[in-house]
Amino acid sequence: MLDSRRNVALACALSALAGYVDAIGFLHLGGLFVSFMSGNSTRMGVSLAEGNWWGAAAALGLIALFVVGAAAGSLIVLGRGANRQPWVLLAEAVLLALAALYYQVGLPNVAIAAIVLAMGMENAVFQIHGGAGLGLTYVTGALVKVGQLAAKALTGGARWAWAPNLLLWVALVAGSVCGAVAYHWINLAAIWFASGVALVMSAIVAATTHR
Repeated sequence: MLDSRRNVALACALSALAGYVDAIGFLHLGGLFVSFMSGNSTRMGVSLAEGNWWGAAAALGLIALFVVGAAAGSLIVLGRGANRQPWVLLAEAVLLALAALYYQVGLPNVAIAAIVLAMGMENAVFQIHGGAGLGLTYVTGALVKVGQLAAKALTGGARWAWAPNLLLWVALVAGSVCGAVAYHWINLAAIWFASGVALVMSAIVAATTHR
């Protein structure tokens, strides 16, 4: 799926957006994640071992919301029409805007729920015909591919095939830095910026696809 400059640029932008949002969620939740469900799964297991039932339930709730968001994104992809990417991004932008509004009216927990749904949904942007797609809100798989493709490069394979996956990791880290700074500045209101970026990306993707 990272087979063109357009796709690499879009994937990196979305990875940066995910890093931005995840940093905000991580700081607000005190160590839980809104997009990195492997981390939440580990936290749930540790909480269960320690008898911290509330902590385990919180982690499980985030995981469930993420799965629901991923399913919702897939339903959009499976809808009618040849190009569904802009619709997924538009739905993500709306959810993030709702999250910001919920925070403004004093409902931070509902805001977090909307954010997690949006992060699950984002992973459907590169989903093909309802099948497996490219993970955008986590980069463990991308780092594995960096190692695998680097090994192939050393044994006569494509020299730079690993680079796009490394860029996904760099983008997520850069987005996380920006998200942490924004959260310390204006708390969950920083999600407004994420919503705006998702909305702009939806418009750009729609415009460039129909040229």
